[in-house]
Amino acid sequence: MKGLGELERSIMDILWAQQTPMTAREVGKHIADRDLAPTTIMTVLDRLTRKGFLVRTRDGRAWRYSPAADRDAYVAELMLEALDLTGDRSAALARFARAVSDSEAEVLLKVLSELEDK
Repeated sequence: MKGLGELERSIMDILWAQQTPMTAREVGKHIADRDLAPTTIMTVLDRLTRKGFLVRTRDGRAWRYSPAADRDAYVAELMLEALDLTGDRSAALARFARAVSDSEAEVLLKVLSELEDK
């Protein structure tokens, strides 16, 4: 999974926030601060669908788009890809663990404990 471009990320943020399938026109209303042609929005939605970020369903003559996975799954995938870039995953994980807040460390410990119990 590759990172998202600026416009792709803006559109994904809208779809993740709405939590309901949206048409290209509805997405466009949420990014009215940018002067984008409707065809540009449709092109980006189509590209995100082909990349696997979105699923689309027919609604009359229009398509409705929704995220294929939630934002947390996307971020976790980015983190795993970042680990793949290092020559020493253990060192990267250790550095990450030392950099998180106490409450984040508690979450990590809880999840690791749950995995160990399985």
